[in-house]
Amino acid sequence: MSFMDKAGGVGNLIEGPDKLDKLDEALRDFRQSLHGWSESAYGRPRTVIPVGSRRVWRLATGWALGCVLLAGGASAGLWEHHRMEIQEMRIAAARLAEQQRLVAQEQARLEEEDLLAKVDSDVSREVPSAMEPLAQLMAADETK
Repeated sequence: MSFMDKAGGVGNLIEGPDKLDKLDEALRDFRQSLHGWSESAYGRPRTVIPVGSRRVWRLATGWALGCVLLAGGASAGLWEHHRMEIQEMRIAAARLAEQQRLVAQEQARLEEEDLLAKVDSDVSREVPSAMEPLAQLMAADETK
């Protein structure tokens, strides 16, 4: 089938039979080269990469990254918890030291008060120790 038959009378636009033959020949050559290229392209051997292996590697990579992310989050949480425990222990140790210091101060104050009371009782005798038997006699006379 020629170009003229397919065009349905369009050949009147193109002048001369030589031009029609050249056009038919050019289109035939183009068609043959296209068919030849298609046969060679579809006929050559191809290397096929299995799609499943890429999917498996992607899945494994996703799981590995997810596990790394999960482990990182858990370890960061544990580290923060450990840091807070250390800080709480330091605060508790400071409170305990403050309480011990206050107890020691209170004991020192009580001992000082006891010492001062003893010194006061020793110093504040009404009668010297040499005259004490005489003072007892006078106290006995006043009660009668």
